[in-house]
Amino acid sequence: MSTAIAADPFASLRSGGSTTTTPADDAASADRFLKLLVTQMQNQDPLNPMDNAQITSQMAQINTVAGLQTLNTSVQGLGAQFMQMQALQGAALVGHEVTLQGSRMVVNTETGLGVAGFELGAPADAVKVEVLNAAGRVVDTLNLGALDGGRHDILWDARQADPALEYRFRISATSGAQAVAVTPLMRDQVQAVSTSGGGLVLRTLFSGDVAYGDVKAFN
Repeated sequence: MSTAIAADPFASLRSGGSTTTTPADDAASADRFLKLLVTQMQNQDPLNPMDNAQITSQMAQINTVAGLQTLNTSVQGLGAQFMQMQALQGAALVGHEVTLQGSRMVVNTETGLGVAGFELGAPADAVKVEVLNAAGRVVDTLNLGALDGGRHDILWDARQADPALEYRFRISATSGAQAVAVTPLMRDQVQAVSTSGGGLVLRTLFSGDVAYGDVKAFN
């Protein structure tokens, strides 16, 4: 009398079901399979021996499942190390300035300059920057003329401005009669860092919490 061996003892591990396995579970399954295999080989009919191809296939399945479990563990470990490295890099940014998308004009009291930037999607014949006060009124206009596509800085003479107030800016750019896409950029300061949702988050002075990937430049 021969003992039947499971056709696929690891089917549940490869299925899309909700069953979660651990390395200990996989090891126990492999151990049960080997015991069944040995038992069947000991009790097989000499005139009708087991198919070598089936044995080879089942052994390959054991190796595949074990290999996938090892790979998954390695990837999880690498992910954790990456997050730790990113957090350390982010911590070094605390107190430093970064460039983000935004329209705030940051006034430097030491230099008397308002600092901001923008990015043109294409070359423009005429670029105009309007500086706005907290009420939205235009307090100054800068005509920058023709500029190439790409990133550009804005330096505004803010000696007559009140640094205690908030200033913003808006930009218009044209090429002939066509408007050119423009993205306003602002300076901000990193106050703290944290890891949230599997990513690094920077807490900034003006923009609040922003994802590390949203930083356009490190100043």
